[in-house]
Formats: sequence, C-alpha cells, structure tokens
Amino acid sequence: MADAVRIGLVGDQSDEVRAHRAIPRAFDLLAARDQGARIALTWLSTAEIDPHDPARQVKGFDGLWCVPGSPYANMDGALAAIRYARETRLPFLGTCGGFQHALIEIARNVLGVPGADHAQSNPEAEMLLITPLSCSLVGARGRLRLVAGADLATIYGADEATEAYHCNYGLNPEHRALIQSSPLRIAALDDAGEVRAVELPGHPFFVATLFQPELSAFDGEVHPLVRAFARAAAGN
Repeated sequence: MADAVRIGLVGDQSDEVRAHRAIPRAFDLLAARDQGARIALTWLSTAEIDPHDPARQVKGFDGLWCVPGSPYANMDGALAAIRYARETRLPFLGTCGGFQHALIEIARNVLGVPGADHAQSNPEAEMLLITPLSCSLVGARGRLRLVAGADLATIYGADEATEAYHCNYGLNPEHRALIQSSPLRIAALDDAGEVRAVELPGHPFFVATLFQPELSAFDGEVHPLVRAFARAAAGN
C-alpha cells in the first residue's frame, strides 16, 4: 500500500459509541503490524449524504464501512451509500447497524420490497425486516459457524470463530427466506442457526456482519476481516 487507502466511515460519529473508538484503533494496529499499510479515514455523516446523489459525498473513496451506531441520523443516506458501494463494486464492510441496513438495502432495491424497514427507526412499518433479537447481544460474545465455501470462511481460514456483539436488533427470522432469495449469501450462523453475516458473491468485497470485528482492537488484535477489507480497498 504505497499510497494511503481512503476509507469512508458511513455513520454519525460519537465518542460514546464504543465501536467508533475501536475502528480507528483497529486501523492503527493494522498499520503497525502490516508494514506499508497506510489508511486514511474520513467520517461521512449520514445527514450529509444525499439519498438521490450519494456520489457527491462517497465518490473517490477506496472503500466504505457502514459502522454501528443506528438509528442513523439519515437512514436514507446510509442506504444510498450502501447501494452505491454495491452497484459500483466498491469494497464494502457493514457491521452491526451496517449489517442491518445492508439487508434493508437489498430488500428494497434488489428484491422490490420498498416497505422493508427497521423496527428501531420505524416500529409501525408493515414489513419489519429487522426486529429485536430474542436475547440482547449487548456486550455478548458468541460462537459462529462459518459457512463452507463462503468467502468469510476463507478470510478466517477456519470453520468456526468467536466474536463480540453490541446489538439488540437482527434479521427477522420470519423473513429469512427473503434474504435467501436475494443475491446475498449467508456466510455465518450462530449456535441457534441465526444469520450473523452475509456476503455478495462476485463483488470484489461486500461483507456485512451483525458482530463487531472492530472490537478486537481493544484486545490489541488485528481482526482478519478488517485486514481483508483494507486489502480489498487497496486493490490487493
């Protein structure tokens, strides 16, 4: 990585959000461990992303990370940024809220379900794709089964992993079949068989996880998913 890789962080920055403090630390660790890794981070407030012309704010980045911290100030701005990354084949990572909104973006813009929505921001919506988890995962850690043949399993070099969460919402099990009918591939399941990560086959890098790989930075670890995303953004 001779030149700095430009990563846009789609979200509404707040020092009160643990993940927002973790993400810069995760890239600092990567730069320290991987000689030559240079990452330039720019926070992209969802309130400033034009839903009708997101390129004005997100064009020119080498990768986009839709970060935790929902509900976002401008949900439509976040969805537009995700769509831009998907359609322009820009490396994309979504974690926690980013995972939830990646599912909504696919449902609305690919599957033709414009009413797909999030129970946190629109609890009265007719089609709640994202709903409260049966058990809160705030501060939780859990085992994952990485689906054989998925890119995520290749990134980890394993078929199991243990990851940290900080969330209360996930995919509504009633609509799992809808996501399975989409171009997305389920990449990781928890012990109960609930979807915890998806990816977009054929895209240079499009991964969304309910868990938060960035939190490994607090343990001084470079997470393989953060490293893989940075390398994809660098074109490697």
